[in-house]
Amino acid sequence: MNRRRGWFATLAGAILLAGCVSQPSPSTVPGSASPSFVPSSATASPTPSQSPSPTTTPEPALSLALPERRDDRKIQFSITPKVSADGDGQLEIRVKNLTKQRIDEIVLRWPTKLRDTLFMAPFRPTKDRVAEGGPPLHFAWTRWVDGPGELHEPAGTTSLGWGPLLPGAELSIPILVTRRAPGPVAFDLQFLAGVPHTGAAPAGGDALLSNADGDSAETRVEVP
Repeated sequence: MNRRRGWFATLAGAILLAGCVSQPSPSTVPGSASPSFVPSSATASPTPSQSPSPTTTPEPALSLALPERRDDRKIQFSITPKVSADGDGQLEIRVKNLTKQRIDEIVLRWPTKLRDTLFMAPFRPTKDRVAEGGPPLHFAWTRWVDGPGELHEPAGTTSLGWGPLLPGAELSIPILVTRRAPGPVAFDLQFLAGVPHTGAAPAGGDALLSNADGDSAETRVEVP
């Protein structure tokens, strides 16, 4: 009897163990996903990145705005700086009229602020030439004006006029340079056709001439 009881107890334990093993686990039910831990930072909506706004390229120092008026007449020009790094000198400028029309006045224009480094003038003043009662001041230029001027020279510019320039003729313009600060400097230089000095000047003032290629007659001058 005791042997039979032991056999039934063993059989009952085996059935109970089989029942525990055969019962499916909730994590293995087909079609269900196992829960997983998701960090709170992953659930936050991504912040849209802001694309950088376009920036405009700043104008270089000692630059000039283009004048309102243009002149299709073409000229050819060259500029040769002869200024020492720590002293005075001059700019040798040559201008040739490539058209069959007379240009009454060639106007050279540069930023007035250039004089903080280089003072440019059509002549070098001396005491006897500027003294009261001194000798007559003979000059070849037609005007030398810091804007704003009566002929609509823009503020912040210096205009030096020479002329006339006949068809096909070439003009040599020496500009004397007095250095006021050491070091290299670069500046804009424009070539314009001057407005008449008599009567009412056009509202736009002097007109920017064209170079041999038909582009604006302007350049960037570099003085070492």
